Amino acid sequence: MKKSLVPAESKWADQVGYSRAVRAGPHIWVAGTVAVDTLGSAVGTGDAYEQALHILKIVEQALARVGANMSDVVRTRVYLRDWSAKDGATRAHREVFAQVRPAATFVLAGLVEDVFLVEIEAEAFVME
Repeated sequence: MKKSLVPAESKWADQVGYSRAVRAGPHIWVAGTVAVDTLGSAVGTGDAYEQALHILKIVEQALARVGANMSDVVRTRVYLRDWSAKDGATRAHREVFAQVRPAATFVLAGLVEDVFLVEIEAEAFVME
């Protein structure tokens, strides 16, 4: 079985040693993702909804690079810096996954930097 890697374009990728996404057969895992632009700057500072939407675009791009799309997502994990980010993050998740309905978990967690309110990881399965 071939393994495909999507490089993470973040300042943490080399420090930690991870990929944005990994595909092995029909299984795809997208690493925890925060809202950064292509230069590594935070996006949507102070706005959990904007951060979550931006993150989900990054997830969508990573999935596309390994032949999948958002409708293939079967599980998400949404990490929140604090519970006040819940409404924005759930709104974005609902908008993107209203028809897909993946298994989802929301967890309170410390995130990589204080500016980030939301981090999301996803798992997908593609029928071959």
